[in-house]
This record gives sequence, structure tokens and C-alpha cells, in this order.
Amino acid sequence: MKCIAMFFRNNIITAAAIATLALAASCKKFITIDNPSTVTLDREFETVSSTSSALTGVYALMAGSDGYGQRLANIFPQSADDFKAGGNYSALDRRGIGMYGVAPVNNELPASFRRFYMGIERANLCIKYIPLSPAYLNGSEQQKKDMRRMLGEAYTLRAQFYYELVRNWGDLPFHDVPAADLADFSLPKTDRDSIYDRVLGDLKIAEEYVPWRTESTDAANATRITKAAVKGIRARIALTRGGYSLRFAHSIYGQQMARPADYLDYYKIARDECYDIIQRASEHDLTTSYENVFRALHSNIALDVNHEIILCVGAYGNNSSSLGYYNGVRHAAGSRYSNGGGGNIAIPTYFYEFDSIADVRRDITIGSYEIDASSNKILNTAANMTDGKFRRSWTNIGGAAQTLNIEWPLLRFSDVLLMFAEAENELNNGPTAEAIAAYEKVRKRAYAGNLDRMGATPTNKNDFFTALVKERYLEFGGEGIRKYDLIRWNLLYSKILETRAKLSQMMLGEGRYVNVPAIIYVKANSYNPENNVVAEENTLSLYGGVPSKVFFEQGLGGGTTPAGYTAKAWRNSINLEFISGDNSGFARYFEPNKRELFPLPSDIINENNKLKNDCGCF
Repeated sequence: MKCIAMFFRNNIITAAAIATLALAASCKKFITIDNPSTVTLDREFETVSSTSSALTGVYALMAGSDGYGQRLANIFPQSADDFKAGGNYSALDRRGIGMYGVAPVNNELPASFRRFYMGIERANLCIKYIPLSPAYLNGSEQQKKDMRRMLGEAYTLRAQFYYELVRNWGDLPFHDVPAADLADFSLPKTDRDSIYDRVLGDLKIAEEYVPWRTESTDAANATRITKAAVKGIRARIALTRGGYSLRFAHSIYGQQMARPADYLDYYKIARDECYDIIQRASEHDLTTSYENVFRALHSNIALDVNHEIILCVGAYGNNSSSLGYYNGVRHAAGSRYSNGGGGNIAIPTYFYEFDSIADVRRDITIGSYEIDASSNKILNTAANMTDGKFRRSWTNIGGAAQTLNIEWPLLRFSDVLLMFAEAENELNNGPTAEAIAAYEKVRKRAYAGNLDRMGATPTNKNDFFTALVKERYLEFGGEGIRKYDLIRWNLLYSKILETRAKLSQMMLGEGRYVNVPAIIYVKANSYNPENNVVAEENTLSLYGGVPSKVFFEQGLGGGTTPAGYTAKAWRNSINLEFISGDNSGFARYFEPNKRELFPLPSDIINENNKLKNDCGCF
């Protein structure tokens, strides 16, 4: 059964449930929900059923175009050394975000900012009223258990909302009570470390209330928070809390990227939480097929046989996602699948970071081909490849639909393994045997059938960390993780410079790219989305042989196009504009110690006279 909607598959959000969450409508817009209600809050949380409907309203704010159905998945995480936003620069839209030149009046920022504060407000109402409920206080043991679980879920959702807000904007207003209980709706900024510490504490509480997957009545439903999800989210936030972030000029650090002196305390939290998950392989493990992890998000969650997806964000009806339509493999409008894809562009050098023979992840992560109007596949140019984990042709939705009900993977077991390995390495001044085992478990799946090409695992701290940086690069491409990893490691600027240098080498055919072809000659040929991706890649029709050969040989290098073939610029598609141009250059407007955060939206500042843009980030 596909993990659609939110977790209550047999429940519909009632008008009363959403309306009663709106009693705080007198507060400022960024924490406002605008519906009148005739149902009192104590009645709304009176029963398990009504509380379920109210909590569904909190979950709902994760989805949709202002949540992980679009902006939080595809726009805010750009750009890093895996993918970039397509199109030409404007400070006022998604390209301003992807090129690090976003203005406070950018039209992509306010809606998500408001949405997540709305989620916090709804979660605050649940956290206040669930413990006052008759079902929580005096119900049957099962009712009490259900109510405690929902309280833990509300704590976890609030933590996730704050995490997204803080990692994108830094210090922000914090409130942990419903807006109606606030003496002043114009809240000042709270230091991000204090916010992170608070939500880490809340997640520790939530762990006691939320069951493991196998203890749940809906064990196959990856959209509902379980104990592993709470622990994994807590580990991720702890690593962010212990990592680098852009500090403001008035802080004790000054205007620079800095991490706290006690950062190892947070690595310890991350290590312990991940260890607990790893020890329960019956709950979550790597699914043997890397490809099926992502196919499961499109059509059938049962493909994820080992429940690698610990938590995904559901998509349903009008609250659906544009995953696979905005981003993903490009499909032409005239194809049998209809149009979609292409919003995010793969960095051409990323294609060459994967082992060309052994690593199955490359052809799933990067869409090297597109689907033409005749429903055939044909190679892209190197500068026009896309992300590949989301594909319209993997769904059964055709026609003009732009919402394809594809889920967003918020937390996977492979992330838990690599977070554990990272924390172990840092805490022990080098990788332990357990850290190496966790790291190699991820690699062994990627190199299945070709383990001899994996190479030796480093055994000293610095080299193991470098290997982890690379492994997370290969494992999570296109999943909205890389930019934030690079920020917490304080590697974003160095990786931007490194990527520009690699792109220049590739453009010129120098260094490791000396044998990369300038032009590849191709024919469109049949495409079958039911085939595995590696098979589809290997059957691309290229002049000179199979892709594993053609991509790594100079070939004809230009001149007369062979009869029946089309010339596709490969290395020649990379130019100075793509690398550093004002219109589409990679991360063109990034400035270190300034652009690692977004400016506060101007609309938000206009609504709260205690806020200002003091981050120096525009």
C-alpha cells in the first residue's frame, strides 16, 4: 500500500479540527491560522479520534508546495556540488536562492516561513491540550497510550519545523505555547543554540511516548513518526547544533562561521541515538536495491522491503507535491507520460565522482538522458543533466497533472549509518570498528557485485572524515542534504571553489577529464520505465559503443556527424557562463560568512518591529 496522505489513512481532516486550531488568530501573520470556530479546544482534544484529526492538521503542514512538496525539497537546498537550480538569475525567485543572491523580497521565502510557524502553532496547541484531555488522563490504557503517542508526535513535528526554520534563517522568534497565551505577539529573536537545545530536550521526551515501528498498528506506514524517526531527527539536529553555522556580528563569535566549544557533547547525542536505531535491525535496515528505495516513494512502499525509509512526507490531493514534475528526469510534453522534470541541474563533474563501473547510485541519482516527444530516451548534454531519483514515468499519473503524489524521503537508514560513523570518528579521534562497519555497509550496497572496486577504508580520523564527506555526497545526491552538510562542516565555500576548478578542467579537457569526450553522438531509442535504471543507462544508443566506454574516451571530437546520429555537446556544453557567469554561474553570488543563511523576508519584518536583518546575508 502506498504511503499516501498522512498517517490516518481512514481519517479525513475535519473542518472542526482545522478550525479549532485557529483560535489564536489574533497573532501576527507568521503564526496565524485564519478560520473561525464554534468548537472549543478542550472538546477538540476530548477523544482519541478528534485528537487524531487535530494532529493530522500538524502533519499536513509538512506537505504541499510550501513544504516538502516543493520549496523545502527542491528550492531551499540549492546549490551544492551535486545539483544547482536551472535557469537564469533573479534575486526575486528560486534562482536567487540557488545562486546565493537572494533578496529579502524574494517571492519564494515568505510562504514557507509562515507555513512552518503555522505548524509550530498547531503543534503547540496539541502539546498544551493533549495532557488535559479526558482520554489522556482517565481513558483506557489503550486510549492513554494513543494520546501519549500523539503528544510525542506533536513534540517531534514542532522540533522539525524549528529545525528547518533555524538552519535556513538562524536566530528566530521562539514560542512553545499557543499564541493566545503570549503576552506579546511581536517576539524578538532567540539564539539558535537555545532553540536547538530546547527541541533536543523535547525529542528526548518524545522518545518515551512514540513506539517503534513494529510496535505500531500501522507498521508499514512510513509517513507516521516512530521512535526511530524521533531518534534520527534528534541525531540530525544534534550534529547541526554541534556543527558550524553563520553567526551574527553581535554574537560572541562575531560575523563568521563558528561552532560551539562543547560541540562533542552533541556528537555524543547523535552517536547514541543512531546506535540505538542500528541495534534494532528488525525495525529498519538497508533495502538491498538502492533503486527500489526511490521507486517505493512513487508507487508502492512495499518495494522498500527493509523499511529503509524511516520517515517520508506524504502527498495527497490538493496538498500533494510537485516532485517529479518540477524536478527529476525531464519528460517532453508530447510523450506518453506527459511533461515534467528538469528544474534542477546536475553539476557535470558530479557524474564523474561515481565509480563508472561499480557504483549503481550514479544512474539513479543523475538523469543523464531525457524522454523525448516520441517517448524514447536520448542523452542530455553534460550541462543539462537532471536529478534522477524522481521520475514522472515511475508514476501512473498522466495527462496535464502537475501533482504526482510522490513522497519525500525525510530520513533514511543509510543516513543513520553515516551519521553514526561520523560521530564515532569525531568522538574517538578516529574510526572505531563499528564506525567502519557502518560506513562500509552503505558502500557495499552501492558496489554490490563489484566489492573489489570499493577500495580500502581509511583508519585515521582526517582521512575517514574525508571519505565520509565523499560517501554522503554519493549516497544522498538530490535529497536536499548536501548543502546543509557542507554548511555544518564549514566546507561550503571550499567545495564551491573546488567545483568551479573541476568544471574549468572539464571544459578544457584537462587533468582527470582529459579523456572526457567533447561531443557524443547519439540516437533516440526505446525507453521502458519498468526496467531497472542501470539497464536503461547501459542501452543508450551512442556512437562508439556502450556508455561505460563512450563517456570515458575522446571519441570523434567533432567534425562530421555520423549518419543517423545527433551531436550532443558533452564536455563542450560547459562554458564560462555555466561556471561563473552572472546569469547562470554556479553559486555565482556566494560570499563566505555572509550567504550561508537567508535574509528574513521583508513581509515578516514589516509585521514584527522587533525583527531586523542583522545576519549580514544580503
